[in-house]
Amino acid sequence: MSVAEDAPPRSDSFLRRYMSNRVPALALAVVVALFALAAFGEFLTPYPDHIRGAVNMDDRFMSPSAKHPFGTNELGQDVLSLVLGGARISLIAAVSIIALSALIGTVVGAVAGYFGRFADEVLMRLTDLMLTVPSLILAMAVAAALGQGLFNLVVAITLATWPGYARLVRGEVQALKGELFVQAARTMGAGRLRVLFRHVLPNVAPAVIVKMSLEISFAMITVASLGFIGIGVLPPTPEWGSMLSNARSYMPTYWWIAVFPGLAILVSVFAFNLLGEGIRETLDPRGQR
Repeated sequence: MSVAEDAPPRSDSFLRRYMSNRVPALALAVVVALFALAAFGEFLTPYPDHIRGAVNMDDRFMSPSAKHPFGTNELGQDVLSLVLGGARISLIAAVSIIALSALIGTVVGAVAGYFGRFADEVLMRLTDLMLTVPSLILAMAVAAALGQGLFNLVVAITLATWPGYARLVRGEVQALKGELFVQAARTMGAGRLRVLFRHVLPNVAPAVIVKMSLEISFAMITVASLGFIGIGVLPPTPEWGSMLSNARSYMPTYWWIAVFPGLAILVSVFAFNLLGEGIRETLDPRGQR
C-alpha cells in the first residue's frame, strides 16, 4: 500500500490547481480548440473540396479577403481550408506518436528497472543504441526507408522517441521498488507482476504524463519537419510542414501561403508547451505543499 504522498493526486483537486493558473488554463483552452478543429474542421471549412485535392486555377494567389480569409495558394486552393485540414493530420500524428512511444518506453523501462540483471542489461543496451543517433536524423532515415504515408510517419518518429521514456521509467521504477509499500505488498504475497502493475507503475504515471505533455510539441515539430523535406504524408492530404515547403518558391511575394501554416505550428507548439509546463507544476509534490 502506497503512502498518500506517493499516490497520484485526485482528479478534482488536480484540475482545480491547474485551472488556478491563468496561463496554463489559457493553453488548455487553445489545445481543446485545436482538437475540436481537428475533429470538426472539415465541416467548418469554407471549401472542403480543397482538402481532398480540388483545385481552382482561376483563383490562384488571391490575397487574404472576405472570400478567402487566409488567401489562396498556387493551385487556387483556400489556405484557411488547408490549415484546418492540416490540423487533423498534425494532431493525429503527434498524439499517436506520443501514445505509442510512452507505451513502448514504459514497458521496456518497467521490465528493465524492476527485474534487473539480464533483462536490464539487454533492454538498456538496446535503448542506449537507439539514443546514440539523434532522434530527428533517425526519424528521417526510417521515414525515408518506409516511404510516405501517415502510418509510416508515426512509426518512424515513434522509433526515435520511445528510448527517452524507457530511461525515465527505468529510473523511477528502480527508485520505487525498494520503498516500504512495495515490500509490504511482497510480504502479503503479491506476485512480482502484480506488484509492478498494481503498486509501482501507478506511482510512475505522473512522471510519464508530464513527459508526454511536454513532448507532444516536439512530435508536432518533427511531423512538420518531415513534411517540409517531402517524406511526410502523401499528397494531396494537407499538412502544415508540406504547406510551408510548397510556399518557399513564392516568398515573399505571396507571403500568406507560408505565414498562416507557420502561425498554426507556432500557436500549437506554444500551447502544448505551456500545457505541459502547467501539468508539470501541478503534479510537482513540492508545489502542493
